[in-house]
Amino acid sequence: MTTEKSILRNTSIPFAILDREKSFVDFSKQWLTMFGLDSSIKGQNFFDSMPELPEELRLDINYCLEGIKHRSDSKRIIQENGNAVWYDWKVSLLNDGQGVTPNALIILEDVTHKRREEDLLVRSQQVARIGGWEVDLIKNTIYWSNMTKEIHEVPQDYVPNLETGISFYREGYSRDTITQLVNEGIELGKKWDSELQIVTAKGNFIWVRAIGEPEMLNGKCVRIVGTFQDIDKRKKAQLQLLNSEESLKGTLENSSIGMALVARNGRFIDVNASLCNSLGYTKEKLLSLTFQDITHPDDLEIDLILLNELIKGKRSTYQIEKRYFNKDRQLVYVILTVTAARNIDGEISHFISQIVDISSRIKSEKKLKGLLELTTNQNNSLMNFAHIVSHNLRSHAANLTMISEFAKDESLDEEIRKDSLGMLGKASQGLNDTISHLNEVVQVKLETDQKLKSVQLYPLVNKVLADIQALIEENKVVIETDVPQKLEVRGVVAYLESIILNLVTNAIKYKDLNKKPTIISIKAEERYETVVLTVADNGLGIDLEKFGEKLFGMYKTFHGNEDARGIGLFITKNQIESMGGKITVDSQPLAGTTFEVTLLKNQQS
Repeated sequence: MTTEKSILRNTSIPFAILDREKSFVDFSKQWLTMFGLDSSIKGQNFFDSMPELPEELRLDINYCLEGIKHRSDSKRIIQENGNAVWYDWKVSLLNDGQGVTPNALIILEDVTHKRREEDLLVRSQQVARIGGWEVDLIKNTIYWSNMTKEIHEVPQDYVPNLETGISFYREGYSRDTITQLVNEGIELGKKWDSELQIVTAKGNFIWVRAIGEPEMLNGKCVRIVGTFQDIDKRKKAQLQLLNSEESLKGTLENSSIGMALVARNGRFIDVNASLCNSLGYTKEKLLSLTFQDITHPDDLEIDLILLNELIKGKRSTYQIEKRYFNKDRQLVYVILTVTAARNIDGEISHFISQIVDISSRIKSEKKLKGLLELTTNQNNSLMNFAHIVSHNLRSHAANLTMISEFAKDESLDEEIRKDSLGMLGKASQGLNDTISHLNEVVQVKLETDQKLKSVQLYPLVNKVLADIQALIEENKVVIETDVPQKLEVRGVVAYLESIILNLVTNAIKYKDLNKKPTIISIKAEERYETVVLTVADNGLGIDLEKFGEKLFGMYKTFHGNEDARGIGLFITKNQIESMGGKITVDSQPLAGTTFEVTLLKNQQS
């Protein structure tokens, strides 16, 4: 008996033996460990030693001590400290049949952790709407869990069978598929995991995920167990998203305006043919770039600011006018509209960009603006021209009339009359010069409509410098040039040569004698759709506050040079504007002068 007791006490089962008075007679070590007790409980009352136990356990112990052989149950109680505890128990009557006072054997377990896991599993299955099912092919029965019945919208007392279970699947693809999967499971032991549609008992169409796992015995399927999950919301959202993407793809491909799908980092995900045509890129090349790569730097900052506001939810869309660079680094003017695309979770997955090419409109507007500016300038020139005609020629005419009167006056002595003839010759020459100058201006106006041609600046600049090499050497001038060899502009060769010649010779003429050497810099560079020719010197400079408005006027001089006629810059400005360009000046007295001539760039350069 001692050996038996030793074996029982060392068992892993938490048990205790009580006498008729419900006092401890014996117990296992596992009992003491599980409930935090020690061996001193022997002889003590069971309920005094363990007060926080279910009332149902007390009743089952009494029943057994009164003659009932077995009792079992499971109960959850809330202890005084607020903890919830689950107990499972089995109570058996111990009686040797010889009239000895009966004892009660109690196997009691704290199954709180196990029950909590089961409870969490049940709750998670309810939240995820996952049910279980089992087909017993030996007994030819089917079991559905409560959730499986709930998904099928049948009563909880519903009893399914294999035939009716399959009939819930929607006729056609879903029913044919599940029939094939079940047959292959039974015949070959193949598992399945498929998303199909059922029609519930209430006539609702629901997407479900059906998983089945056959159990084989000696090559024969004896049972199939599995799970059944309601995935209707997720599946329909997925199908809606798929339909939206397919619709968007169709719109993208067939749209007459440029469209692109753009990732959050700016890389192109997809682009349509219209955008490729506008930018001159192949689709493959454009998909290797980001929108930042092809955006004009002056337009990038505002684009990124608005995009960031879109990401932060401050706006749902935005629209701006901006500039892209095409494959040849030429500017493409567009109206860009950006909208955020979101995934099922509501997070931004990518952006949808609509790009309307307005380059032709912008070019037309620029051309119109240029024509308006040219017209305004021509009107101003015409007024200047009219002033010269009305004032200068009238002055010449009055002067000639007065000299003629002197010459005809016989009362004057011969010497004075000879002087009058000399004065008449000078006045005639002055009139001739004025008419020549006016003719030069008129000639520029008449040649405005000449067809502009492609002209390379590099050889033209070198030709002008070669033509005045003697003048350069005589004045000990240092010429610095930086003109790309292949840079081309659209213009009239004679005008361009005249412009360069006039600006360079002016720089020599108005050099600062106190500065050695005289330096003249000639540079040219591309600026988007134009070419800027710069002629800068370290000469006397001009007080623009005083003379800025008169600088390009006819017969305006500012340094008192005897050779100055005040006609060169006037004609130069007219020549530049007649070719669709403009001229600006930056200068200060004794700090040199810089002329910037903006010309049309040849689009093939």
